[in-house]
Amino acid sequence: MANTMFDLAGKIAVVTGASRGLGQWIALALAEAGADICITARDETALSETKQKVEALGRRAITSAQDVTDISSIEDTLGKFESITGVIDILVNNAGYEQVSPSLDVDEQIWDKIVGTNLKGAFFWSQAAARRMSRQSQGGSIINLCSLTSYVGIPTAVPYGSSKSGLLGMTRALSAEWAPLGIRVNAVAPGYFRTAMTDGFYQDENWAARMLEKIPQKRFGSASDIGGAVVFLASGASAYVTGQCIPVDGGFLASI
Repeated sequence: MANTMFDLAGKIAVVTGASRGLGQWIALALAEAGADICITARDETALSETKQKVEALGRRAITSAQDVTDISSIEDTLGKFESITGVIDILVNNAGYEQVSPSLDVDEQIWDKIVGTNLKGAFFWSQAAARRMSRQSQGGSIINLCSLTSYVGIPTAVPYGSSKSGLLGMTRALSAEWAPLGIRVNAVAPGYFRTAMTDGFYQDENWAARMLEKIPQKRFGSASDIGGAVVFLASGASAYVTGQCIPVDGGFLASI
């Protein structure tokens, strides 16, 4: 029974920002669970590695260039995927952007880029997916990538924290509104994971040592850590779970 509860065979999953890092790990975890994968990134050529790895697992990988801040292109991208797959069962809003800056130096351009990518883009992707999921007898699952900054204030990350706090609120509100449509909306909040976007921090050995001291498990997150949480929320194992955010952080939030 446990195996079938987490089985995603026959499901179609869309993952935004899937060319590297968390997005690629999530796409591969969903593929390992049996789903066929539709993946996006701003540059379609950057998706080739993820596509090859998904196909090596025996699953279909369909790619499309899409910038989540280009709201007008979301409907076209989902339409392209749907014309090939027939349905959209799972959406993972992973695409994100961060630019560390003292708050007194944040200008409108920085604010709009971060909030537009992390919050506005996620809402309109969710809206477009929900329109399709609501017409399907099996409904669907939407999973947002929140952050530790959805819960705690981080200096020099105010636009990012604002967008991720808003994403947590959006997750809860949409879950309540769309539950009657058979659509579940949840989130995961990754803790400290070393990816291409965050690698600069981890190259500072003193910084890395300080962070490890704050994590009860005394390690940084791995691909299987984030992938396992997303597969749970995408699968029937979480059929009665909606409006929740799972911190995947080695105990960081619980310990502060």
